Amino acid sequence: MRRRSLVLLLAGGLAAVCSALLLYWRANAPETRLIHTEPSEYAPVVVLEEYGLRCMDFNTIEDGGRQSCMDLSDPDRMVFGYTRMMTAALLVKPDVRNVLIVGLGGATLPVALGKILPNATIDSIEIDPAVARVAERYFGYRQGPRQRLFIEDGRAFVERARKEGEQYDMVMLDAFDTDYIPAHLLTREFFEEVYAILAPDGVLVANSFTVSTMYARESATYAAVFGDFFNLRARSQRTHANRVVIARRGPLPDIDTLQQNAARMAARLAPFGIHAEEMLELFSRERDWPPNAAILRD
Repeated sequence: MRRRSLVLLLAGGLAAVCSALLLYWRANAPETRLIHTEPSEYAPVVVLEEYGLRCMDFNTIEDGGRQSCMDLSDPDRMVFGYTRMMTAALLVKPDVRNVLIVGLGGATLPVALGKILPNATIDSIEIDPAVARVAERYFGYRQGPRQRLFIEDGRAFVERARKEGEQYDMVMLDAFDTDYIPAHLLTREFFEEVYAILAPDGVLVANSFTVSTMYARESATYAAVFGDFFNLRARSQRTHANRVVIARRGPLPDIDTLQQNAARMAARLAPFGIHAEEMLELFSRERDWPPNAAILRD
């Protein structure tokens, strides 16, 4: 009888502890709050706040994916590693006068580049006007003479720019739909159009995934148009960790040049959470895909 009472007492105490822990977790767990849903002909654009971040997503807040996030306590700090890797392309070409960004999202890249390169013109292309409205209202994006926005398909813009003889020092590809990169922005024909609008020694920067059924074919397609490229891979074990391709219209710089550029740009990149010397460790030229991988075509 005494043993049974002891067991009941221990069970009751354990239940009380579990209940207290549950109440503590509920009181301290970060709440995901829906801030706004913007209607769109593509997918609803959702704004939410969690963990001190304001994020943009498509469809609903439950899917776990985040297209873009801003640190509310430090808006300049880049939350995602892939945006830091893309901006590290300035170590390849620091003297950038104009940039084309395909895919606006929460405007992390154009806003940051506008501050890092105050004399440069930043052209952003976004197919969905709902995304643009959200970027302006909730993520600090502002249009102006050096911060221009065009609402249209990225490939259509690039093809027209080529016909009109436009050239950019840097072209950044960061366009994703609800699933992946749109197929017409991954082909050899599209990359050839991009190559044509790059200025001499101009730089292509493209965001992708390290784990993808398209990885080998994407890599082979970049190589077919640009030759060797830097393949930056996030140090993460997540299933869909990002990788960033940095290619050039012309030979890639050697390590000494990259180090000199890193020293030159370090102070300008630091406020955005980008440590130039650490970024250099990610610059790999390794061809880690099968040599017979098929090229993506239209």
